[in-house]
Amino acid sequence: MKILLIGNGAREHVIAETLKKNKETTLFSYIKSKNPGIVSLSNDFEVGNYNELEKIKNFAQKIKPDFAFVGPEEPLNKGVVDLLNKLKIDAVGPTKNLARLETSKSFTRNLLEKYRIEGNPKFKIFNKNNVNDAKKFIDDLEQCVIKPDGLTGGKGVQVQGDHFKTKKEALDYCNEVLQAHPSVIVEEKLEGEEFSLQCLTDGKTVIATPPVQDHKRAFVDDKGPNTGGMGSYSCEDHLLPFLTKKNIEEGLKITQKVADAIYRETGEFYRGVMYAGLIATKNGVKLLEYNARFGDPEAMNVLPLMETDFVDVSNAIISQQLHKIKIKFQNKATVCKYLVPDGYPDNPLKNEKIEIGKIPQNAKLYYASVEQREDGLYTTTSRAIACFGIADNLEKAERIAEEATSSIKGRLFHREDIGTKKLVEKRVMHMKEILR
Repeated sequence: MKILLIGNGAREHVIAETLKKNKETTLFSYIKSKNPGIVSLSNDFEVGNYNELEKIKNFAQKIKPDFAFVGPEEPLNKGVVDLLNKLKIDAVGPTKNLARLETSKSFTRNLLEKYRIEGNPKFKIFNKNNVNDAKKFIDDLEQCVIKPDGLTGGKGVQVQGDHFKTKKEALDYCNEVLQAHPSVIVEEKLEGEEFSLQCLTDGKTVIATPPVQDHKRAFVDDKGPNTGGMGSYSCEDHLLPFLTKKNIEEGLKITQKVADAIYRETGEFYRGVMYAGLIATKNGVKLLEYNARFGDPEAMNVLPLMETDFVDVSNAIISQQLHKIKIKFQNKATVCKYLVPDGYPDNPLKNEKIEIGKIPQNAKLYYASVEQREDGLYTTTSRAIACFGIADNLEKAERIAEEATSSIKGRLFHREDIGTKKLVEKRVMHMKEILR
């Protein structure tokens, strides 16, 4: 089985590792820079940008893969699946049209509204022509969230009380967003606890992977600017300490309805990952956003737990036979902590050397935005290495991940509090207060 993997980060490193558990797999990777983790698992690789579609086409035609797996959102947005379809190469990942589920927040909000799918907050969409109407809508909301319509690398959303204080600042940010994006979405601020429910779908059947909680803020105790994600955890019971089974069922139900609606809307079946960013509130589960691919870091929490052959799962997605497969996950807890360059996310140090020592037992490293050079490993401008722990419970998994961070030397930092009892209890207390 020849597989083409497109993508360069720690998410793609864990996808590659999971696909390679099938001993008959030969992997070919298209990457932006020489990620040592992906390169070590690949029979061959090509380095290039995601917008170089001709280069991707030539590489795909050379290797003639049985199917492709697209990791990040950028190549999906560039239409790489459409390109592969023209070459008669199947892909796990949506076409550009369907990837709007992630690349256009207005498309997703309107889809839920049109097909009367539960989970939408109060929202309105504004562009340069009607942005003056945003003031009244913002004034009518107790607190608001401002979202650019388009890709922002997980860093564009601003929340009142966290990123800005006043309603005037909200309006100013709307105008700022419209300098670079066609529209801006204003939503009510929801109170609750966020979680990620990454689902696999063939366009008809939707299967949830274990829920994960990500940590967007750069610094300990949820301080600092938003990032692509500083780390995440999952629990051995396939719940989270502040969630119920009913919450998971609600989240899965929303995604199943969205899979049905997107087919009705476009006439195309969505084959790939539908990752719902959800929030548990006193009024049930609400949808924050969709991603059209696995999360990074959340992929690291679920794929190492998968006991079912991931190649078989991928083929079932492509052939719309997902209903015939029972996907099993180990009952283990996981913790992922990202080491990132000093100054990240606003002014990260780049071209700094990283030294890796002895990794603790049961720990794993997944390489992200690093570059392998002749004399060693160097940082780029984004997250560097994900340190991963897996164990029978969260406390042990957290300890393993934390120990792994200390085996790596360089001008890097991480969030020591991810997966700790103190931070998890804070989340549980917050949920209890909301449900009172």
